[in-house]
Amino acid sequence: MSPRPIITVSVALLALVLLAAWLGPALSPYAYDDTGFAPLAPPSATHWFGTDANGRDVLTRALCGARISLLVGAVGALVSLSVGVCYGMVSGQLGGKADGVMMRLVDILYSLPRLVIVILLISVLDEKFKILLGGWRLPLLQEYSRLLLLFAGLGLVEWLTMARIVRGQVLTLKERQFVQAAQVLGQSRWRVMCRHLLPNLSGVILVYLTLTIPAVILEESFLSFLGLGVQAPQASWGTLLSEGAGFINPIETAWWLLAGPGLLIAVTLLALNFLGDALRDRCDPRTLTFLRRRR
Repeated sequence: MSPRPIITVSVALLALVLLAAWLGPALSPYAYDDTGFAPLAPPSATHWFGTDANGRDVLTRALCGARISLLVGAVGALVSLSVGVCYGMVSGQLGGKADGVMMRLVDILYSLPRLVIVILLISVLDEKFKILLGGWRLPLLQEYSRLLLLFAGLGLVEWLTMARIVRGQVLTLKERQFVQAAQVLGQSRWRVMCRHLLPNLSGVILVYLTLTIPAVILEESFLSFLGLGVQAPQASWGTLLSEGAGFINPIETAWWLLAGPGLLIAVTLLALNFLGDALRDRCDPRTLTFLRRRR
């Protein structure tokens, strides 16, 4: 199947989720913290995703939580992308012993449990970071200190794969004639990387970005499910799933508390993964040649 229809459908689904997260809470007839409804009411025409134990509309809360989850996914992926691209380009461009040392460091970091590192980072630095932000007289950022640590922590553990991919591409591009010509003309390594290598890596970077966002969203959901991510009164898909899991028991099963946020997560992650796969096929020269021959 041609990647073009998959890209179209994936982008349409992502646009729908983003639009719902942006406008949904404002258009909803219920407030995020409105507790004036029957608790644990199943899905109905008035409450599409039902209500939670406090009588709040689950759909409104899930759309508000989508803002946090998508923001963490996007910012974490951008942090990962920035670190991975810079590290991989420098390693591949330097080559020799420097490249070997830098890649061995990547191998060592790969051997460490990445989520454990994020958990330790949050556990150790959360209170200290709040105190630091308070000393800087930034009360607004102090309120979102856990969220800022999630941005940094998840981004800094997801860059390893990107560094390897970029380094391999740079090693290949270094042998191309246009790069060698630029070096012969006396252009600096920095100029070669910015003007010749980086533009030729744009396809790989775009594909990796679409595949990293769902990974970061899943990791944030897992951390929030464990109570180590977003904290009340903020909510993300992970915190909503954590709350819903408490009502799955032999006595009472409020399945809609898991089904609503789980459905939004599934649609978002499927669309991002399909988009990444389709872009990878579209950017692969061998795939493009095959498609041209079929036409």
